[in-house]
Amino acid sequence: MGKIDELIEKMCPNGVEYKKIDDVFYKFNGMTGVSNKWKKTGNCQFIDYMNAYKNLKIDVKRLENATIKKMEQSKLKKGDILLTSASETPDECAISSVIEDEIVDNIFLDDHLFGIRLKDEYINNINTTFVNYYMHTKEFRKNVFKAVRGVTRFYISVDTFMNTEIPVPPLEVQCEIVRVLDDFTLLSAELSAELKARQKQYEYYRDKLLPFDKMLESTDTLAHTHGYFNRQEIKCYKLGEIAKNVFSGKNKERVNNGEYPVYGSTGIISSTNNAVYNKTQILIARVGANAGYVYIATDKYDVSDNALIVDLDDNVNIKYIYYQLANMNLNQFAKGGGQPLITAGQMKEIIIPVPPVSIQERIVNILDRFEKLCNDISEGLPAEIEARQKQYEYYRDKLLTFKELKIN
Repeated sequence: MGKIDELIEKMCPNGVEYKKIDDVFYKFNGMTGVSNKWKKTGNCQFIDYMNAYKNLKIDVKRLENATIKKMEQSKLKKGDILLTSASETPDECAISSVIEDEIVDNIFLDDHLFGIRLKDEYINNINTTFVNYYMHTKEFRKNVFKAVRGVTRFYISVDTFMNTEIPVPPLEVQCEIVRVLDDFTLLSAELSAELKARQKQYEYYRDKLLPFDKMLESTDTLAHTHGYFNRQEIKCYKLGEIAKNVFSGKNKERVNNGEYPVYGSTGIISSTNNAVYNKTQILIARVGANAGYVYIATDKYDVSDNALIVDLDDNVNIKYIYYQLANMNLNQFAKGGGQPLITAGQMKEIIIPVPPVSIQERIVNILDRFEKLCNDISEGLPAEIEARQKQYEYYRDKLLTFKELKIN
């Protein structure tokens, strides 16, 4: 880090000036008048919530479709920083991602995000990738928590957020810090790409086995492994016909360091000392940007009202139904612009092909093996990625901690 230290000693030996975000950035909101998000077609394309939440830098090639009432809205540009506006946990609010690459014209912002854009007078003085890195430091995140509001659903007070300060060292210092941190994140990106390749292998076989038309064809994979089955053996049922009930969770008690997990729209969101459920069940995120996310809860737990519980009949394989639901992109059924919602009534009407239990078990065994294969092949990768991440976070926080310049 010698070069950075030399630059700081040479260019800002007395400290670095801090400025309010509002002083150097404009704020803009996500698109309004939205319908038909994530459909195959629409009158616009947009950067979605998970693109910003999961990526340090926006994947500009990953564009989703939507329909909006008015096209005269804020459109994205290279250099924009995008942030999450709300979540079920406070630490997921105001997670930032930067558009570092050139982006095509007329791309909009998800209505669950907000953005900030440099004011013209700072375009040649501030590197937005530097700012984005700073917004992930422990120090900045600690300050951001002061702008979070809510009890069971949390959101960022944008006005308070815009009054949060960021350091503005000389541009040469900013760019050198970005270069160093980019090197740290490059290896993690390569390892993550390897994981994604293994995941695609699993998805290939999942997509060959699960769709109804593939079952009718007795797919080559299933036929080769277990023999053919007749289309007459496959029955179609509404989810409500093979489930005892589909209903929302009703968790009331949440404590720190409780004995049992509380599940919500993103998985485990808190804990409790009162376990309401003690059986394996499928959960579906009911509300928010993650509406439609499917996962399985086991052992003792409770569930918030942001998730639906699918209590299946005993004569179907729960893992088979899970694979089917997870492969259906249930988010397409979410209704509402500001707060997308999936209802229990909608889910009960979902049509699922149900072959005999023996065939369900065969499909599950195949998919479980591929899922396990992916995990086994990549067993060392997650550990290495985690180690690299900790190394990156250490140097990121070290490099982005500055003595503040005292201005009289």
